[in-house]
Amino acid sequence: MNYDLTDIPSGYDRGRDLAPEMLHLWMDAIGSHTRGEPISQILDLGCGTGRFSPALATHFRAHVIGVDPSAKMLQRALAKAHGGSVHYLRARAEAIPLASRSVDMVFMSMSLHHFSDRRQAGRECRRVLRNGGGVFVRTGVREQIAAYPYVPFFPSTPSLIEEFLPDLASLQELFETAGFQLVASELITQTIARDWVAYAEKLSAGGDSVLARLSQAELEAGLAMVRSHAANAGDGAVIEPINFLVFR
Repeated sequence: MNYDLTDIPSGYDRGRDLAPEMLHLWMDAIGSHTRGEPISQILDLGCGTGRFSPALATHFRAHVIGVDPSAKMLQRALAKAHGGSVHYLRARAEAIPLASRSVDMVFMSMSLHHFSDRRQAGRECRRVLRNGGGVFVRTGVREQIAAYPYVPFFPSTPSLIEEFLPDLASLQELFETAGFQLVASELITQTIARDWVAYAEKLSAGGDSVLARLSQAELEAGLAMVRSHAANAGDGAVIEPINFLVFR
């Protein structure tokens, strides 16, 4: 999906805001697989509005280069205060504008399924990584579709998601073909909203690329069902499973 041809960037941060505890969760998950090695340069590939870039820079005391093909998304990333430790470049994952062996880590958050040529993106990751560097992939996968919180409310979403999300086996094969080895694969459960009322508001912000593909009628009907569910769901938090894989 070309985000510059949509209104998704305007609602992306509102629909996908990251609470401090969620950022801590993911920084700790990444840090547990860095083997204590020094990290000075990080590539945030498919960085979008820069949700993770500043946190990566702070947590690892590193310089972060955020790369994304969307001008609209990068405009929002640049508008955030981040000091001199984060820089953004408009480019595609299939042609990363960095020198070979110039970064210690490649991080991808929910971006792999948007790459037009995933195998070329994998080769580019191998090219820009220094020897011993790692690729850290935060992603949805086909195996978890039924567990995504909004799926029961929008009948078309399972088939839509299956069209572009990889399964775990193909994801592993993609990076192994590029010269990597899978060293960790985890399923991390994160809290994405304090309750269903807050979750309904996030969905209505228009920051989800799957929901953006729905007809207006199905979108409105689904949002109505989420709000109806929220009225009876109580104060329980809304959780979501995200797969996390590390390749070296």
